[in-house]
Amino acid sequence: MYWFDDLEKYTERVAVICAGGLQKTYGELISGGDSLARRIGGRTLVFLMCSNTVESIKAYIGFLRARIVPVLVDSSIDPQLLSRLEKTYKPEYCYYTDNRASGGTTLFSHSGYTLFRTEYVRDYELFEDLGLLMTTSGSTGSPKLVRQSYQNIDSNTRSIIEYLGIIGSDRAITTLPMHYTYGLSIINTHFASGATILLNDAAVLQKEFWIMFKKYKATTFGGVPYVYEMLSKLHFDQMQLPSLRYITQAGGHLNAKLTREFLKICADKEIQMIIMYGQTEATARMSYLPWEYATKKIGSIGIAIPNGKFWIADTDMSPIEQPNVVGELVYEGPNVTLGYAQASEDLALGDERNGVLFTGDMAKRDTDGYYYIVGRKKRFLKIFGSRVNLDEVEELLTIHGISCVCAGKDDHLHVFITNPQDEDLARNFIVHNINIPRSALTFSVISEIPRSSSGKLLYSALPPIDPPRNE
Repeated sequence: MYWFDDLEKYTERVAVICAGGLQKTYGELISGGDSLARRIGGRTLVFLMCSNTVESIKAYIGFLRARIVPVLVDSSIDPQLLSRLEKTYKPEYCYYTDNRASGGTTLFSHSGYTLFRTEYVRDYELFEDLGLLMTTSGSTGSPKLVRQSYQNIDSNTRSIIEYLGIIGSDRAITTLPMHYTYGLSIINTHFASGATILLNDAAVLQKEFWIMFKKYKATTFGGVPYVYEMLSKLHFDQMQLPSLRYITQAGGHLNAKLTREFLKICADKEIQMIIMYGQTEATARMSYLPWEYATKKIGSIGIAIPNGKFWIADTDMSPIEQPNVVGELVYEGPNVTLGYAQASEDLALGDERNGVLFTGDMAKRDTDGYYYIVGRKKRFLKIFGSRVNLDEVEELLTIHGISCVCAGKDDHLHVFITNPQDEDLARNFIVHNINIPRSALTFSVISEIPRSSSGKLLYSALPPIDPPRNE
């Protein structure tokens, strides 16, 4: 039995607490989610607009339990990009915030959300074990989605619970959005454990976050590197947080200086810091660094999660047996997702990966069997914890009439444009629709985009990249 089918055993426990004090038990969450799912009536595709609210979490749980397949959509998505996604996948139903609900036939409204039936005609099938669709990167308007199965969701949730030791008395405060795989995994693991989620929209820089943290005695939170940068500036070492049991870090590489700083803070406060590594293509998590090895293995992503395993592939895809030799990191486990979808007809596809994921990250394994990421094989960046596909950014800007090429490094996106008048438009689009901070952006104007005789873009011919400037 999957964990989301067995939540009734926690009926009387508190599932969520909101910043305003509203509390919902598991029984209330189940009842509301199941009731919403019955309004849809059967297995189909639904777009779910996500926020850290009771209503979107209730819908997510209800859809999983009813075998309705949700596409998790960022509530701040640009209307044009949302329209593009809808036309690509043709959902029969949408559950949106009231201000975003338009068209179709309204079936139900509650607490700021509206369920409506669209005018799309479903002309595609859904693979029998397809459970969830998530965006592949920070570019939430991209039509490329990851197909997660019910087994993926269940197995990864149970593995994370096992290595983190999550218990029913835990209270996790939200620091990440629900539509982001890391944020969703925190929700999944705590619900599967009968624990409580403290639903919060405030950032760690805001006093409202810490008021809620202390009032409801949070025991844990998760953070991407940017969160830890902010915590350092807030003098986390001086905070009195007696309820805090452990913290987790994923969503990108945390530099050695910050890692050492927080490992010392955690040791002094007698809490644990668990560093992890994952991808949406592996549902959420693939590795963790056990606390007892945290100071000995700084920079390591650790070891594979329970029921998973890593190996390093050579250029011919054969395993590299020797330690400290760099190759592509490969992961195997039941949490490896089914594959991608780029159109509605792809939703009928079965398991295309067969439990094996070539991560696209270059890594090495030390003599103790601990893994270290050394670079990326493909054109992905981590911008303050969010994975950004440079090809997708280029595509989205091109759709808006901007001729460009994207490059950069972690926490720094550099955009080459051919028309200087496009800079403000491109900057505003990236900041507001791809959620990349202005401080991580720089632009250059080039006369033309370099291409080979066959028309292939020559990234190696681009000018050197200037460091980001503060704005």
